[in-house]
Order: sequence, then structure tokens, then C-alpha cells
Amino acid sequence: MTLYTTIHLHNVPADRGGEYAAWFDRPHRADLARLRGFRSADRFEVTPEQVMYMIPQPWRFLSVYDFDLPNPAIDLPALGPLLADARDGGLIADDGTERIHSYRMYSDWKGSPNWRPAEPFSGVSVILGNYVAGRAAEYHTWYDEVHSVEVTNVPGHVAMKRGELSALQIEPRHFCPGDQLVLCAQQTDDLAFTVKEFSDRAQGKSPSGIAMAPRSDAGSFARTVHYFRKISGTTFWDGGVAYAGDMAVYPGRG
Repeated sequence: MTLYTTIHLHNVPADRGGEYAAWFDRPHRADLARLRGFRSADRFEVTPEQVMYMIPQPWRFLSVYDFDLPNPAIDLPALGPLLADARDGGLIADDGTERIHSYRMYSDWKGSPNWRPAEPFSGVSVILGNYVAGRAAEYHTWYDEVHSVEVTNVPGHVAMKRGELSALQIEPRHFCPGDQLVLCAQQTDDLAFTVKEFSDRAQGKSPSGIAMAPRSDAGSFARTVHYFRKISGTTFWDGGVAYAGDMAVYPGRG
């Protein structure tokens, strides 16, 4: 069995949003449940709060599909016809932005003490990244031992998993700018605070006194970061800002 994650970045025609949401949570989920190795699926919408606020956010919506596949070459492509149903039905905007990328994951979610596993994520951030040629081992060590720990301990950030672009892809195929996928999960009702605290720790100016280590130069600057909020299903995060540390260090949050 092998862990795979497929991300579906897309837009929906302005008058079809309700239809897409109903399709995703009802017939689409029922069809997904019949796929061998299917584990979970959720849908997200891009947020105003972003770390890389200056870059384009061409997709309003993101769907994330998780699988544990017995035979990826046979099983992974089975998602394609289900997405084609939505495309053929006019639920996906024909604006040239749709992208489907599949990744072979290095691991499942790795959580910090912030994580409340029994409760849903409020959203996810997606990094489409790369490492500097010839420095893969250094990049992975930095992410696994340093950066993932730093990020998931930020208030509201709770878990991370990473993967590598698979040779197996779902049609229609497009160039993917990120060979490395980083998914970070949030449990926060104040994403603006969570994003700012992430930035403050990276710059060494957090009220907590916690500063992130310098970014490894094994990580390429050819990367983009995108934040999304969860919009599918029947359960939603309502637990404030998940944090195992002392919120009293932040003005007005004691």
C-alpha cells in the first residue's frame, strides 16, 4: 500500500457554485467511496489571508483526495472519470486554469502538540516547491527535522505532510511547477493572526520570543504558497486557535 494525494485546483462558473458543492458532498463522495484505496476527500476555497500575497491565486477552489493504494498504476487513474463528470457537466470553469497533480507521499500527517485529531481542519496551505538540484537529502533533512517542527508549532498550524510529484498523473495533464508538495493543516478561527505569527516567527519578531531558524538554501525559491479554508462536509472547526503554548504572550489573547 502506498500513500498518494491528488490536488485538484479549479474554478467554478459563477452560477454553478451551489451545484458543485452538492455534487461534491453527495454523488461524488458516494462514487469516491467505491474506489479502491480511497481514504478521504475535502474541498477548500482560497482565503484573503496569504503569506505570498503578491503572487497570483488563479484558482478559487481546491479539492484534496487522499489514497492508500494497493496498485497505484491501476487505482490512481480511476479518479479521472469522476472529475470528468463534473467537467463534462459544466461545473468546472473552462478558463484554462484547472490543474490536477498527484503526489506520492513520504508519510501521512505529522502533527504537533497543537493538533486536535478528533476535530476537523479549518483549512490547509499548499506549497508547490522544489529543492536545489543535487541537494535533495539536505532539503528533506531540513524539512523533517527543522522546518516542519517550526511550522506546525505556530498557533493555528497543526500538522504537515509532504510528497513528490508522481510519474502517474490524471488527465488532463499539465506542467506542474512544484516537484515537491507540502500540505500544512490549520485549526484556527483567526487565519490572519496565524499567518502573521508565522511571518513574525520567520522574521524573528514574534511576541512569543520564538524565532525560526534561517531557511535552508537547499530549498529552491521556485515555489508558491496558497492558503485555503475548508468548505465541504458537515463538520467545521469552531475551537478558536489551536495552540499548546501560552497565548497570553500575544496582546489581547491571554
